[in-house]
Amino acid sequence: MGYAWGYVKMIDILNVDNLLFMIPVAAVVALAFALYFYKDIFSKDTGTPDMQKISNAIREGAMAYLARQYKTIGIISVILAAILGIAGALEAFGDSDKWTIAIAFLIGAGFSILSGYIGMYISVNANIRTASAARRSLGEAFKCSFRSGAISGIAVATLSLMGVFTLIVAYDAFFGGDKTFTLETIIGYAFGASFAALFAQLGGGIYTKAADVGADLVGKVEAGIPEDDPRNPAVIADLVGDNVGDCAGRGADIFESTAAEIIGSMVIGLAVIKILISSGFAADESWYFIPLVLIAFGLIASLVGIFVVRMKNDDTDIYRTLNIGYYVTAALIVISLGFVTWWMLPEDQWYFFFGCGLIGVALGVAIIYITQYYTSGSWRPVKQIAKASETGPATNVIEGIAMGLETTVMPIIAIVLAIVGTYTLGTLAAPSVAVEFEYGLFGTAIGTIAMLASSAFILAEDTFGPITDNGGGIAEMSNQPKEVRDRTDKLDSAGNTTKALTKGYAMGSAALAAFLLFAAYFEIVAIKQGKTLSEVFNVNIGDPLIFVGALVGGMLVFFFAALAIRAVRTAASAMIEEVRRQFREDPGIMAGTSEPSYSQCVDIATKGALRAMVFPALLPIVVPVSFGVIYRFVFPEIAPAAVGALIMVGTVVGILMANFLNNGGGAWDNAKKYIEEGNHGGKKSPAHAAAVVGDTVGDPFKDTAGPSIHVLVKLLSTICLVTAVLFIV
Repeated sequence: MGYAWGYVKMIDILNVDNLLFMIPVAAVVALAFALYFYKDIFSKDTGTPDMQKISNAIREGAMAYLARQYKTIGIISVILAAILGIAGALEAFGDSDKWTIAIAFLIGAGFSILSGYIGMYISVNANIRTASAARRSLGEAFKCSFRSGAISGIAVATLSLMGVFTLIVAYDAFFGGDKTFTLETIIGYAFGASFAALFAQLGGGIYTKAADVGADLVGKVEAGIPEDDPRNPAVIADLVGDNVGDCAGRGADIFESTAAEIIGSMVIGLAVIKILISSGFAADESWYFIPLVLIAFGLIASLVGIFVVRMKNDDTDIYRTLNIGYYVTAALIVISLGFVTWWMLPEDQWYFFFGCGLIGVALGVAIIYITQYYTSGSWRPVKQIAKASETGPATNVIEGIAMGLETTVMPIIAIVLAIVGTYTLGTLAAPSVAVEFEYGLFGTAIGTIAMLASSAFILAEDTFGPITDNGGGIAEMSNQPKEVRDRTDKLDSAGNTTKALTKGYAMGSAALAAFLLFAAYFEIVAIKQGKTLSEVFNVNIGDPLIFVGALVGGMLVFFFAALAIRAVRTAASAMIEEVRRQFREDPGIMAGTSEPSYSQCVDIATKGALRAMVFPALLPIVVPVSFGVIYRFVFPEIAPAAVGALIMVGTVVGILMANFLNNGGGAWDNAKKYIEEGNHGGKKSPAHAAAVVGDTVGDPFKDTAGPSIHVLVKLLSTICLVTAVLFIV
């Protein structure tokens, strides 16, 4: 009977009135685009035998690492799912049907893993084709690398959208249309996605930076050989790391961001429906479904933006080319935003929420420009760090840290304006004072979803980065002519900035969505206590016992960052000793008469990453749950608020820390490249040696700790959403 009802319900909701039919339509169109790009890219040649040999080594190393990492994630996920399922079946969550949260958790974790695999598979097969295309022209190499990244971006965005939509329909059918119970249960999907993404991002980040730091310090600084020189034993591990960190890790990151924030927005939409009905107003399911519809339209907009990205062979302004595609995407999102809000929301309120969406889109543009300013070699920050390198590594590091701290100012101002603007416009749309609070939160939700609507395009830009980095490494190691490496260097420099702006975009969306996730947590508390959201959404950190939770949340971010950075140091030290050993014991390596053992370095990076990722990745689960359970028994009346303080302050500190780490590290990296272009003495100058040191300091900042904190701040909220009942008396 439930299945029949579910089938009827699916037909009912896929109607023109609520535009939900656009979700499967967008998915089909997106997959058709991805297939077209796939056939186009994979029909291209794979270069010379020497290039293929290097590419094969990168692919084998990346896939071997991924298999071992995913085995670890899978085992831990199954154990955690079993705990969730048993707790639900024993009615620990207040209803015996809550065991289904375990299924949602496993699906979310599995899809997150699949997202990382897609990014990895595309990258390790596109790098060789990009390197080969660079032998002919910059334009062809750019097209190959960007469209390869687009395949990953489209696939991951589609998977995230359809995963949430399918679960909503299936669980609605299973639970007889009880949307409150459905959302409480599929929160497990967001939790699983964040959980797996944190492991993928952290493990990949440790791997890539251990290899990168080891390769740079021994190869560039001590041995004086170029980057990606085939004589360096760590160079294959370094190239493998670009994929496991920036492709597999970021694919999982963007997937979980979209999934968590769609579900958080739907929780707020459901709260609006409830408060409207209880206040005597009419309300339909549009408030509940509009986040899914906006993401579907955003996916279509991203497809058009990706398709219009073109670069002539004599054009060298890569940033301008990419920005045109993003502007087209943003413009189409604005148009679709106006249409969807007008169609689905009340006629006297829709334009307020359209304004909220405009603010979200504007925040995305602002974050991109701010990140480009701080990490591109065309502006003051990078040039200032490069200038500081003339007086040695110490001044380079001092200036880099100062610049990283400075980079928190402009993004936070933009985020503050966006939160104030969206919340205020949302309250202005409210038909009465009684519903202003929920309307304000829903305004922020629309702004967040509007910003996230371009996620497919943003992920395409992100995956473009490691593909070009690998392409340059393949060109260098196979001794391609100088003009080929010059082309890949231009792409790689642009890729460093696109990777940085993707991290800024992810952090900006997380900041804007923070209130959604806070509110979703307190909505669960309100439901369990039989109150309204506005009654329980009140955290008084002036209370010493609640302030303790705030301190724990802030500490957790710092401790997590310390563990991540130290893990890179530990693995990099082992890598450095191995490279030195090979150089010392086999002089033929430097002479070019014998080949180094690349596999030894790959194995060191793999073991170091897998060993170091488990403890820090479990922290954001163990700490808030343990804290909440202890408070439930010691201070039961304030336990939910104390946990709320932990989430809020942990998120605030995480946003600031991630901006500092991401942008500071990106600026250090491009300061080195700015010098390598011939400025301040060029390669092999004292300034260059200093810049290499600064770059290695920034490596674990921008590629390990920083992007992992993106996931941590959302995992803090989702784990508390899933386990909120444990803190409530």
